[in-house]
Amino acid sequence: MPNYHKLYTAQDSVVVFIDHQPQMTFGVANIDRASLINNVTLLAKVAKEFEVPTILSSVETESFSGYIWPQLLDVFPGQQIVERSSMNAWDDAGFRKAIQATGRKNILLTGLWTEVCVAWPAIEMLGEGYNIYVVEDCCGATSQVAHEASLSRMVQAGAVRLTTIAALLEWQRDWARREHYDNLMTLLKQQGGAYGAGVEYAYTMVHHAPQSAQVPQTVAKKAH
Repeated sequence: MPNYHKLYTAQDSVVVFIDHQPQMTFGVANIDRASLINNVTLLAKVAKEFEVPTILSSVETESFSGYIWPQLLDVFPGQQIVERSSMNAWDDAGFRKAIQATGRKNILLTGLWTEVCVAWPAIEMLGEGYNIYVVEDCCGATSQVAHEASLSRMVQAGAVRLTTIAALLEWQRDWARREHYDNLMTLLKQQGGAYGAGVEYAYTMVHHAPQSAQVPQTVAKKAH
């Protein structure tokens, strides 16, 4: 049985992005699509910062789904993409080879749609002995019901549910680790939503760091 009694690290995990493509995005109804794109892009950037291996996979790019989001491709310029015809990525020999080549068992899984292209490989990979962590706010489904039903199915099979901020902070783990600290904080300020706003406040108001952007003089005067 998979062992989830310890935290994953940047040294033993992989992030998989499945079918983040326009045609698939059109069908997403469980999450605001701008938030979905933001979450996926943030996770990708932090994975790159921590040098976590990433796998990009697409389905029927030119005949149906369109190219992977440019926001994601920009994070990994020139990276090879596993192109498939199969809805279940695990059915594809190239995808299986890419996963196996990492030599890692902790898989952070994201994709469109949750109920098909995430759930199906998750279930089969669990059967192959992988530990599957579904970053659910980086996944899109055709409805909230479909999203929750497929998450339940994956959990029943042994997967673990995660969200973006929790997923990326597990790589950092300890604020005393300074190697990635400043770059991580910069990414969070840019794309971390409410948490990022809190980081910006702490930097400027508590630690008196330079402001990210110049505050207009009229506003500054009123503050006095």
